[in-house]
Amino acid sequence: MKHIKIGLFGFGCVGQGLYETLNTSQNFAGEITRICVKNKKKERALPPSLFTYQKEQILSDPTIDIVVELIDDATAALEIVTAALKNGKSVVTANKKMIAEHLEYLVELQKETGQAVLYEGAVCGSIPIIRTLEEYFGHEPLKEVRGIFNGSTNYILTKIFEERLDYTKALHQAQEQGFAETDPTLDVQGFDPKFKLSILLTHAFGIHVAPDSIVNLGINRLKPADLEFARDRDLQIKLLAHAERIDDQVYAYVLPQFVNSTNNLSAIQNEFNAVTLNGDFCDDQLFIGKGAGSLPTGAAVLSDISALSYDYRYEYKKHYNLGQLHFSNDRLIDLYVSFDSPNDLNLEDFESISANYFCFDRCYVQGKISLKKLLSTSWQDNDKISLIQLSEEDFDTTQSLSLKALEQEIRELKKGQKIREKISV
Repeated sequence: MKHIKIGLFGFGCVGQGLYETLNTSQNFAGEITRICVKNKKKERALPPSLFTYQKEQILSDPTIDIVVELIDDATAALEIVTAALKNGKSVVTANKKMIAEHLEYLVELQKETGQAVLYEGAVCGSIPIIRTLEEYFGHEPLKEVRGIFNGSTNYILTKIFEERLDYTKALHQAQEQGFAETDPTLDVQGFDPKFKLSILLTHAFGIHVAPDSIVNLGINRLKPADLEFARDRDLQIKLLAHAERIDDQVYAYVLPQFVNSTNNLSAIQNEFNAVTLNGDFCDDQLFIGKGAGSLPTGAAVLSDISALSYDYRYEYKKHYNLGQLHFSNDRLIDLYVSFDSPNDLNLEDFESISANYFCFDRCYVQGKISLKKLLSTSWQDNDKISLIQLSEEDFDTTQSLSLKALEQEIRELKKGQKIREKISV
């Protein structure tokens, strides 16, 4: 077996996890010979001779076989990956944002250079979902891919429902455990699972979909009233990524969703991820593994390095063999939407409404809204409302209420608010 020499960019949480897993593995012949980092003042446990601050010392070194990119800057990561491929070096990366935004380009660049890019560690941590889609389901028409793609938010929601912690304390705990970043925006607002979903759309359905085209709303808007709504009905809330094929259309989005105890995702707790697949022949398949943390992701990166040592590469079978599927946001989904004031919500955005509750503390409406509507800034930027997807097994979404009746209730509510304001003055 060839002794693989690795040039590593970045030595943060995942980089250190890779170093530890690689040096304790009994089944891999290779070593990290150079690590490129940015911060010259940071103290590190490894010998200084191992580190460099010049990327060319890795990219232009003919003795280095594989470049591993584990930095958090998507723009710089793309530059590193592009240069490595053009210099005749295959690459392993875990930068989900960079991959999702430039996957079509990277696929073509691999063809041009004859080198490979592997990125299993970018999607769902220790779950080998990309290789599973490439190899086991490479020729099977899939109907659905969905699941918990973000370990940080799943950890937070577990603490909220199992230990009744409030959101702020649960987030702080996730940060202390190393599951959430100091700036948790990408996790709690649903961007991280959206990037992963965008990547999986290529491997599951053969379509490249820009992340900006996919709806993502996270758990940062959830209010105590939403949590009590769930608890009163013996439900949990999970942040789910969802892709579904109907005929020749593929729909995809990331939203919080109510799940009951019969849903197999309800038992997925803490930093674990889960992916469910459903195909024309395979029926339901469930994959579970740790989705956050240094060692699980480091192990996924090491698996890719090992695969490259055997000249493995993604074949993108669905992309080249199918090609007849199309992405669309022209789809209605059932939502629970809560808000403080009637002024926060435009009822005309709903295609239909099946239930409502208005009071002075917190109001909610259940109804159907199109994914296309949710992409608009009025929904994306409105922090005064929270949204949770309704599942058909938990709610009767077939009934429809009169919009005129709801508008009358809102007028009464607004009138009552004005009276309260006058009394308080």
